[in-house]
Parts: sequence; structure tokens; C-alpha cells
Amino acid sequence: MSKLAIVFWSGTGNTEKMANAVADGAKAKGAEVDVLGPSEFDASKVDGYDAIAFGCPAMGAEVLEEAEFEPMFLGVEGFLSGKKVGLFGSYGWGDGQWMRDWQDRVTAAGATLVQDGVMANNEPDADALSNCTDLGKALV
Repeated sequence: MSKLAIVFWSGTGNTEKMANAVADGAKAKGAEVDVLGPSEFDASKVDGYDAIAFGCPAMGAEVLEEAEFEPMFLGVEGFLSGKKVGLFGSYGWGDGQWMRDWQDRVTAAGATLVQDGVMANNEPDADALSNCTDLGKALV
């Protein structure tokens, strides 16, 4: 059985809805899933999972949330080599540059992105949630 961590931060609940859809997709493929906040995940836990989905909305000038998520991600980034990773998050402005930058960081760390990051403009619609479900399945 595949074991998947879904690590996310959500300020408005939009990214949380996306995280739940990723979990649903992974569970539908038979995976064991742990849904965690950034304070519950660090580099020591990376090896305990076959794949990891990270979720964070765009903040400020299209960056990851800086108080909780970015420090956690900086701490695990160097341990992602060889790991299957998926990314997701919501945004309210811009064109998704934060996701492109994040994808570049993940691939530079040696991880394998299972697909392009899933983005939702504000609250995720049915298509975005379906894409998140597909991401969960792809990670298994």
C-alpha cells in the first residue's frame, strides 16, 4: 500500500478544500493518507512517505505563505530528491507565477513532479477539485 502525506496551509479554506480532494483521490486508489499542517511536518518525516502533496496559496507578491509554510518547505526541500511530489493551491491575483516558481524549486531539489501544479482562482470550482482528485490518484 502506498503512503501519502498531504501537507498544506490554508488561510480562507480554499486550499483546505483542495487538500481534501487530493486525499479523496489517493484514498480511492487505495493509499494510506495523512493530512498535515506545516507545523506537523518536517524533514525527518519525508522518508516515511512514498509521495507528498504540498498545498499552499499564493500570498503577497505571488510567494508561498511566509510565516508557517515557507519555513517548513525550506526545511524539507533538500530531502525531496527521488520523491514523487504534487503541488496545489489557490490564488486571487497574478497569473500563477508562484506555482511555476514552486515547481522549479521542487524539480531543482531532484523530486519528480507527477503533473503540473493544480491552481484554483479563489474558491476551487468543480474542475479544480476534479484536478485535485486526479493529482491524488497520480501520486499513488
